[in-house]
Parts: sequence; C-alpha cells; structure tokens
Amino acid sequence: MSEAAPKSVEVGKDEVIISSTPEIARKLQDRIESLLESTLANEKDRFCVRLALEEAVVNAIKHGNQMDPLKQVTIRYGMWRDQVEIHITDEGPGFDPDDLPDPTDIENLERPCGRGVMLIRHYMHEVEFFAPGNSMLMRRFFQQAS
Repeated sequence: MSEAAPKSVEVGKDEVIISSTPEIARKLQDRIESLLESTLANEKDRFCVRLALEEAVVNAIKHGNQMDPLKQVTIRYGMWRDQVEIHITDEGPGFDPDDLPDPTDIENLERPCGRGVMLIRHYMHEVEFFAPGNSMLMRRFFQQAS
C-alpha cells in the first residue's frame, strides 16, 4: 500500500458491512457524503468522492457479489479534514483491473457497463486493488490543485 500524506484532524471513521442491495448501499453513501461537510472538501471534491463511491459500491454489489443479497460488502472509511480514504471488499471471486476493456475504444462506446473503474481512477487521487481483485482502496486529498 502506498504511503498517504500525513493526516490532519479526524472527522470520522467506521467499518460497515452491508448486504448486496442498492437501497442499503445508498444509506451508507448518504452518511459518508454528510461527513464530507465537516472537511475541507470543496464542491468538486464532494462530487468526485460521491461518484467514485457510488461506482465502487455498485461494482461490488453488481459485478463482485452478482446482486446476491446473501453476500456482503465491507466498507471501511476514514475521513480527515484534508482527505478521505475508502476501502471496499466484496465476496466475489475478484478480477484483474488491468485487464478491463478500454471503455473509450470505439467498439465499447455503446456498452452499458465498463466505465466504473475508469471513473474511479479519474476522480480519486489514489486507487489500489488487492488480490484476488475483490478489494480496493481509494483516496482523495482535499484542497489540492487539480
């Protein structure tokens, strides 16, 4: 795991285990989004975190756990005044994030899936995947020129 910048004042952290249902996931996303209000995150930061979090949780539920409500998604997050980190793990078999088709290739433009990992990598400053590919960590630093 890469070394993050030293963290400032903690705003909140938690570990939550949810079933693979979008409704429960939305409540967790709302909680994390409300914590962002107590940070240095500007409107762009909040948008980036919200979008990456939604993509990551949807991917864990839909692709990792195959929408099986008996399977769980574990979300650990830490939020500080100047950054957020979110670790998401599903119970699926995993995948190789470097072996995904390029969603910007002409033959993939009209596919309804395949853009989530690209968006997460674009909107977060650091993204790491852990073998076997069913666990990821993403970070965004606030008040950073981008």
